[in-house]
Amino acid sequence: MILKAASFAKINLFLYITSKREDGYHTLCSLMTPIDLCDDLYLDFNAESIRVSCAHPRVPEDESNLAHKAATLFHGALKKKETGIKAFPLRSSSGSARRGTGGGSSNAATVLTALNDYHHEPFSKSELMNMGLSLGADVPFFMFNGPALVRGMGEKLEKAPDLLPYHLILCDPGVAAETAAVYKRYDFELTSNQKYTMNAGLNVLLKGRMFDAGAWMHNDLEGPACRLYPEIRETKEEMELLLHTKVRMTGSGSSLFALFQARRDAQKGCDILLEKWGRSNRKIFLSSFGG
Repeated sequence: MILKAASFAKINLFLYITSKREDGYHTLCSLMTPIDLCDDLYLDFNAESIRVSCAHPRVPEDESNLAHKAATLFHGALKKKETGIKAFPLRSSSGSARRGTGGGSSNAATVLTALNDYHHEPFSKSELMNMGLSLGADVPFFMFNGPALVRGMGEKLEKAPDLLPYHLILCDPGVAAETAAVYKRYDFELTSNQKYTMNAGLNVLLKGRMFDAGAWMHNDLEGPACRLYPEIRETKEEMELLLHTKVRMTGSGSSLFALFQARRDAQKGCDILLEKWGRSNRKIFLSSFGG
């Protein structure tokens, strides 16, 4: 039996770092939404062992791949012999062409959900999300099925109200940002004045009405990432110059995005960037969310 499943990407519309724990990990408050850009995964339940195949050269096919880890974790929890799974990201492969959009985490969540369905749901959604959290902070979100206010280390999720629909241009600047290095570079003192803005945004968000995320975009990790990786800063500045609009980074980087209410404006901006960077290592995608 072979199952085709869509593994959607996400963006962080706002992301605030709220504290640093004694173990060195940071807690956050973030509004995350899935976007309609996705990988296609093909899961082969007749395979004799767990293995991952992908045409993209930057995606690992060994045990380090999150899809592989998810299948191994599931079968270990089920205490059954590994039945085997193959995952083929056919579109822009996770963790490479769309850095910061949760590609690997989305793949892991898709694999866990598909295996749970195939085995007639031996685990509840809560159990499956806890399983996913051990693989990565973003994995539970991709099982949540919709925009969410995410807090803690990613384990506290609250359904967000309807988001005003937007089209977006997503750009991978061609450099991989190391998550641990970006978080380590974050300085609470430099961003302490953002607490008021975060609370104001939360007050608007939690009133339950249609939320205009374009008015509240923010990312505490953008500054540290731009200082560590000049390519991110340069790409962001060029995008803002060419598109005449605000550009934000998603997650810990390195992908950047700009929002547009009209698809024609997003398409026009996409064409401008493709004409400018078509032969570079920067990758451009057109997507949407909300509504």
